[in-house]
Amino acid sequence: MRNLMIFAAILIGLGTGMAQLASKMTPAAATTARQTSAPAVTVAQASGRTLSISRDPRGHFLTDGRIDGQRIDFMVDTGASVVALNERSAARFGVRPVPGDYTSRVSTANGTIKAAPTRIAMIDLGGLVVRDVDALVLPDEALSENLLGLSFLSKLKRFEYSNGKLVLEQ
Repeated sequence: MRNLMIFAAILIGLGTGMAQLASKMTPAAATTARQTSAPAVTVAQASGRTLSISRDPRGHFLTDGRIDGQRIDFMVDTGASVVALNERSAARFGVRPVPGDYTSRVSTANGTIKAAPTRIAMIDLGGLVVRDVDALVLPDEALSENLLGLSFLSKLKRFEYSNGKLVLEQ
């Protein structure tokens, strides 16, 4: 529990710092910025094949999506290489790794953690649908918020930070 609290505090600090840095960047520079954040609630608005996600009061970009028809909350994290799910969320759509499935190692602010690689057939994020997405399942105690990383974002036409919003376009 102590490690989880330290991990959460580090993520909150990093997220706040990155949000302040991002607010000072030009839209083009923010597109390539890496961000690590902590959980909150934000409303996303979709228009055609574009999704605009407003920053929450702490500067984080949170939205909900669907995997296999199941609603799932995500924090957009351009610093995460892949989509990362906690075990509780993954179990809701049928992914339940056994101890032998935890074959990958992930470096986090809390040290190195074992993760179970998986592939998600489809993620729907406000009408933006991406298929065949690499993901990792991490123990619940290692990941409190599901992360929408580059294995999803890199399959979009573009993503950028502009006017206090994260814009995703397919």
